[in-house]
Amino acid sequence: MSLCPELDIASQGNTIEEAKRNLQEALELFFECASSEEVKTRLHNEVYITQLEVEVG
Repeated sequence: MSLCPELDIASQGNTIEEAKRNLQEALELFFECASSEEVKTRLHNEVYITQLEVEVG
């Protein structure tokens, strides 16, 4: 899975390279179709990423 957390857009692929290409394509399509207002609304200036452990079962 590939993710652009700044815009909350994700994609996937069978390999890392394919996932990156698919994310790039998804971002290009978003910017082609989105209004400037939508970009402003979705854009997160601060993004925090962390790992969590969750007990299952």
